Amino acid sequence: MNDNSSVILERGMQCLTKNLGDVEAEVFISLINREKIDYTEWQRQFYDSMDIEEISNEAGKANKEHPYSGKAKRL
Repeated sequence: MNDNSSVILERGMQCLTKNLGDVEAEVFISLINREKIDYTEWQRQFYDSMDIEEISNEAGKANKEHPYSGKAKRL
């Protein structure tokens, strides 16, 4: 595992424990490891339950909370 992977894992665990707590974060990880989850299908089902206005509002909110700060040119 490279340093970048370690950083991502650490940040992910911090996010999980902050939002779920220690026990539920461990349960979440266990579920991910135990179940054969198709992430693409999981996301598709999640977004299929939302209307386009809801998705747009969530995207706008995420953009405000986490503005782009990279050096790449936005198209």
